[in-house]
Amino acid sequence: MAERILMKGNEAIAEAAIRAGCRHYFGYPITPQTEIAAYMAKKMPKIGGVFLQAESEIASINMVYGASAAGMRVMTSSSSPGISLKTEGLSYIAGSDVPALVVNVQRGGPGLGGIQPSQSDYFQATKGGGHGDYRMIVLAPASVQEMASLTIKGFDLADKYCMTSMILADGTIGQMMEPIVFEDEEPKTYEKPWALTGTECKRPHNIINSLYLKPEELEKKNFDRYEKYKLIEENEPMWEEYMMEDADICVVAFGIASRVAKNAVVTARSEGIKVGLIRPITLWPFPVAPISAAADKVKAFISVELNMGQMVEDIKLASQCKKPVMLCNRTGGMIPSPDQVLESIRKVEKGDN
Repeated sequence: MAERILMKGNEAIAEAAIRAGCRHYFGYPITPQTEIAAYMAKKMPKIGGVFLQAESEIASINMVYGASAAGMRVMTSSSSPGISLKTEGLSYIAGSDVPALVVNVQRGGPGLGGIQPSQSDYFQATKGGGHGDYRMIVLAPASVQEMASLTIKGFDLADKYCMTSMILADGTIGQMMEPIVFEDEEPKTYEKPWALTGTECKRPHNIINSLYLKPEELEKKNFDRYEKYKLIEENEPMWEEYMMEDADICVVAFGIASRVAKNAVVTARSEGIKVGLIRPITLWPFPVAPISAAADKVKAFISVELNMGQMVEDIKLASQCKKPVMLCNRTGGMIPSPDQVLESIRKVEKGDN
């Protein structure tokens, strides 16, 4: 039986990345994700890997670009302001169609904001983040176990579709400790015939760039890329449903907010209120199917978030605005309490929308 290990969320990401075959990490310290870099600094040299603390976030994301272009499994991590600095590089990586894993352990914003947990980078992550037409696969862990398992999943999806996967966590799950299990499995491998590995005079040169001076050529690349995104939207959404079988009210929450919301759902059920929870695990592709199905039977949605309601838009789109979407939130580094969520559920039950 696999051993249970007590780990902090950030350390679980780092260990999972190593077990997934990542041997190149480039980053820069920022609270509340610095433990990822510290773990990599300690472990990478012992396994023949590369750890490099770059001179800036901008430098680190471009190092990721280079290592990925050479066919390596590579990762970087940061927190909200640092991710903002990386967005030009993220756009270059997207425009070059190479895989990478990026971790954002979110803190409050905008600006320097604070170092407390937040979910306020939802728009930035799910709508692309940098300039141009592109997407990233966005995975939202709700436990330390998922910090590990979704890191491995993120690497696999990045390699499968030749694009960026992002772990969008929050400071709470990054800093909390829980027992987790690592399965003893060999990491998946993907053929990368496009990689810049040297030709040895056995094949034509590979060229990786994101510059297309002919507008027709760039247009075709963008159309082709969105065909790939369409496949991802069809095949890769992940979500959890809880007590939704007979629900009249649907709570939607991700990350740490979903754990708070689940407690509120249990209490509301004990009061006779038929409420359930849908937890998006992929924020992009957003789980449209269960939200759409719920919209045909519930009287309202409640979005529980650590921001000003950024996921509300996606719930409205997925439900085609068939039912109202209420917001239960805290921001600035605050977390909604189960009582706050429960009060929102009670209000909807009473018809106070």
